[in-house]
Amino acid sequence: MGAIKIVQGDITQAAVDVIVNAANSQMLGGGGVDGAIHRAAGPKLLEACKKVTAENGIRCPTGEARITEAGNLRAKYVIHTVGPRYGIDKNPETLLSSAYQNSLDLAMSHGCESIAFPAISCGVYGYPPQEAAGIAVAVCKRPAYQSLMTYFYLFSDKVTALWMAALERSNPI
Repeated sequence: MGAIKIVQGDITQAAVDVIVNAANSQMLGGGGVDGAIHRAAGPKLLEACKKVTAENGIRCPTGEARITEAGNLRAKYVIHTVGPRYGIDKNPETLLSSAYQNSLDLAMSHGCESIAFPAISCGVYGYPPQEAAGIAVAVCKRPAYQSLMTYFYLFSDKVTALWMAALERSNPI
């Protein structure tokens, strides 16, 4: 039986079946967690990303997810998902929910038992972390994903506290 754990730390060090990358639609690396995952995984991850078919330069549309090998990471796979740009993309709540759901669905369809997420869209994409935490926890707590051990690897005291509060709100006593 799975559970949800909140970790303040480096997602590239997660000992899980799959690490989720908050990617851009080109899937060729970038800043923030995307850059950190690509640096830690090494060139094999970039080569795997280049093999994903692109349409007009887009390998992964916003709200969707793609899976590749993990290169030098401890994980078996990396799932790349593109979260919404807050204040730019329409229906950001729906797109963020879809990014988590599609990532979880891919993990389960590949036989994964554990998954590590960053705070998707909460960096340069500007999603308010408190709102994002509620969406992330709600999606991960759905009955379909109860068998997965889900970790959120978060980067700051503030964001970690917001995810902890969202998890506590979702567990009424």
